[in-house]
Amino acid sequence: MPYYMTQASYTPESWKIQTQNPQDRSKQISALLKASGGRLVSLYYAFGEYDIVLVAEAPNNAAIASVVIAAAAGGAVGKVKTTPLMTIEEGLEAISNAGAITYTPPK
Repeated sequence: MPYYMTQASYTPESWKIQTQNPQDRSKQISALLKASGGRLVSLYYAFGEYDIVLVAEAPNNAAIASVVIAAAAGGAVGKVKTTPLMTIEEGLEAISNAGAITYTPPK
């Protein structure tokens, strides 16, 4: 099953609610992923542009997109970015295959 990394930023309102009532949101995120046929691999808080980072498995792009859209529609997160990930084996296969492809850049 493909892996995806999703980064999200909480809204100020969501931070306010969480500081008044701290919650482990991994259970809700895990349930969303399970409903789409996926699985939460890991979840982290982060410094910087994004507040949370999660790695998940999902059957396909549409499945992970449905989870991200459902979470964003709830209003707790603002900025969201999802990146498809490749395993080391998939990356090495892509690198090997690239060696057999001829590309001529513009001149």
